[in-house]
Amino acid sequence: MTRREAAMENFLKGYNCSQSITLAFEDMLPIDKVTLSKMASSFGGGMGRLREVCGSVSGMFMIAGLLYGYDGPETGQVKADHYARIQELARRFEEKHGSIVCREMLGLSVRHDIPVPEARTDEYYKKRPCAEIIGDAAEILEQYIKENPLP
Repeated sequence: MTRREAAMENFLKGYNCSQSITLAFEDMLPIDKVTLSKMASSFGGGMGRLREVCGSVSGMFMIAGLLYGYDGPETGQVKADHYARIQELARRFEEKHGSIVCREMLGLSVRHDIPVPEARTDEYYKKRPCAEIIGDAAEILEQYIKENPLP
């Protein structure tokens, strides 16, 4: 199974956008599935259904941090290099979807949505392009990793 397929399958199982991405890269990380899933749990629905940055983008950034990030109170070039990685991932995602903002991609006028998520029914999946968006984010991150060997 590809990472794209794994991420999409995670979403169809009920994981949020961010969890779907992070769990698709679990095998590369020094962190267990439960902790990884909890870490990403706040970022679904554009950060707790605030409809801000797409959860799949947040998931990409979390994985990039775990794989390439720094772990101290860094300044200067170390921080700049990492932020450049994050901006590159955002650029690639934006190139494909026109935005990294959840509500913009879903065509929603609401900014801060109610906290109760919609039931995951067949109708829900038909009206939401989220599974494809998540699959795209997984592909973008996987390609980035191939192009940028891990330290």
